[in-house]
Amino acid sequence: MAKLILTHEVTGLGAAGDVVEVKDGYARNFLLPRGFALTWTKGGEKQVESIKAARAARAHASVEAAQAQAQALSSKKVKLEVKAGESGRLFGTVKPADVAAAVEAAGLGAIDKRNVELPNHIKSVGSYTANVRLHEDVSAVIDLEVVAAK
Repeated sequence: MAKLILTHEVTGLGAAGDVVEVKDGYARNFLLPRGFALTWTKGGEKQVESIKAARAARAHASVEAAQAQAQALSSKKVKLEVKAGESGRLFGTVKPADVAAAVEAAGLGAIDKRNVELPNHIKSVGSYTANVRLHEDVSAVIDLEVVAAK
């Protein structure tokens, strides 16, 4: 087992600044190469404190911003134009990255594609909903309108 300090939020594992123990392969092949974590050392405890202090400062300021963005996202319908056949079936599927790009194009602010949760695969035109985690305590529901591109 490898002991690591997370530098980014990792779904199902922890937030930035958390000290976690994971299997060696997960650390070596996923977390460390992508920069999501650093190996834990005694000197690294100072890094943990600085990461947690920075996270606390950002969290306090960002809760209000996240709530404002959640209100804006919930009040508007986001339109996604995708290639579709005659019957309304999509060529491919709508991905969280597509939703994030559509939200930004609609002028509702930037959201991280990793924080977009689609309840089902979207494979046809129509109306759908998606959940977005904007902050640890704040999430929003987005109404999506998937239409065929002309």
